[in-house]
Amino acid sequence: MISSVFAITKEPFNRTHLSLLPQQKHIVDIIKIHAAQGGFSVIIGEPGVGKSVLREHIESWCNERDTSVVSVSRTMHTYLNILKQLALSFKLDVPAKDLETELIKAAFEHVCQRKTLYTLIDEAHLLNMETLRKLRLLFEKFPKKHNLVLLGQPDLLHYLSLNINADIKSRITFSQAIKPLNDSDLERYIIKELEAAKMGINTFDSAAIEVILRSANGNLRLCRNLCYASLIEACREAKKMVTISHVNNVLIQPHWRSHEELIKQQVAS
Repeated sequence: MISSVFAITKEPFNRTHLSLLPQQKHIVDIIKIHAAQGGFSVIIGEPGVGKSVLREHIESWCNERDTSVVSVSRTMHTYLNILKQLALSFKLDVPAKDLETELIKAAFEHVCQRKTLYTLIDEAHLLNMETLRKLRLLFEKFPKKHNLVLLGQPDLLHYLSLNINADIKSRITFSQAIKPLNDSDLERYIIKELEAAKMGINTFDSAAIEVILRSANGNLRLCRNLCYASLIEACREAKKMVTISHVNNVLIQPHWRSHEELIKQQVAS
């Protein structure tokens, strides 16, 4: 619908066309440096601040000749099932009893091909700490040119700070918190998305932008979803400018109403 009304070939605010923001690019650059010497990176942030974009960007490196990326996202599993996910990402088909040995062997084979290896564990705050401890012992056997990257919510760092997990925390070589964006950054993000789709930067009028920024409250995912939904509302009326009425048509939906109440509670406290 958006493509038809605005006569464009690339839709803005589409998850298939996500680019890194400055703080995400900074994290990526540091992760690459640590991978060269062997790294253990922890990236934390509240839901919606951009961790998934960061993960997807790193996963795209698997198309590069000098990089291999294996990824695990279903973390509420036993150690064995997580090993199976790793094996699937490595494209290994081996018996369960040989998983650890074959994973270590596969890691060395990738590095012998002059590749830097990245292992990503998303939603790491959901990992059982005993499982993480076993994974840490496994990755100790991996080659030097390897960076284990844990991505999760702030609770992850709290768990790692407990005395019982000191052996894991002491091995972290890099950590970073992805913070909510300020209004200026979010507005630049909106303009960048519009420009990339070859749409006018005045597609959203000033009142609409103001409401979007206030409702997103620094959350990149909420901003993207609200912009996209507001564009759809404008297209339903065959309009080429998003106004405050279009944004409000989205905000009256139940899931947005509950979010607005949450924001009010946070402000009040």
